[in-house]
Amino acid sequence: MTVRADYRLYLVTDRELSVGRDIEDVVLEAVRGGVTMVQLREKTLPTRPFVESARRLKAVLAPLGITLIINDRVDIALASGADGVHIGQEDMPYLDARRLLGPEAIIGLSVENPEQAAEAEALDVDYLGVSPVFVTPTKSELETQWGLEGLQQLRLKSQKTLVAIGGIGPRNAAGVLEAGADGLAVVSAICSAPDPRAAAADLRRIIESN
Repeated sequence: MTVRADYRLYLVTDRELSVGRDIEDVVLEAVRGGVTMVQLREKTLPTRPFVESARRLKAVLAPLGITLIINDRVDIALASGADGVHIGQEDMPYLDARRLLGPEAIIGLSVENPEQAAEAEALDVDYLGVSPVFVTPTKSELETQWGLEGLQQLRLKSQKTLVAIGGIGPRNAAGVLEAGADGLAVVSAICSAPDPRAAAADLRRIIESN
């Protein structure tokens, strides 16, 4: 059965930004607040606990109809039964990831400039992660940003689903949507919030009103 993803409010996890809270608790609270999709991102977690965490999240999210994506690691996605993977420009090539995961998996690809976005148009990726819209500490290695104007220009040229990420929060979410994003991917705006459920609900209200 093909997974139907809802990209509107896309939570990307960050253990360090979760201020000591269990990442799975943060995810569940965020989903209760209105998150529609979750990406489990673990840059330093060893493979076995990464798989175990992904399996626990899958077991919780699947009955709620929430899509689970794994950041970077195709092997973790396969082992955990996740719905797909999000890959960057330096990760496994898209065609290899598609071959391994199959036609029904959701695969997203980060694009950091117009050239990468143009190349991605020829691929049957499910969505493009437009990164970063605004420079942010979670993407400190990226020195340039798309900005709202860049996102608008990409929207005019691209037929893909565009998920914006990078420095997005309640103050600028509406502008990012107006610039053409199909979905908002957030990290610290939810993971670092005192109340992840309330933070997600605030963002969801903004999305619903645009």
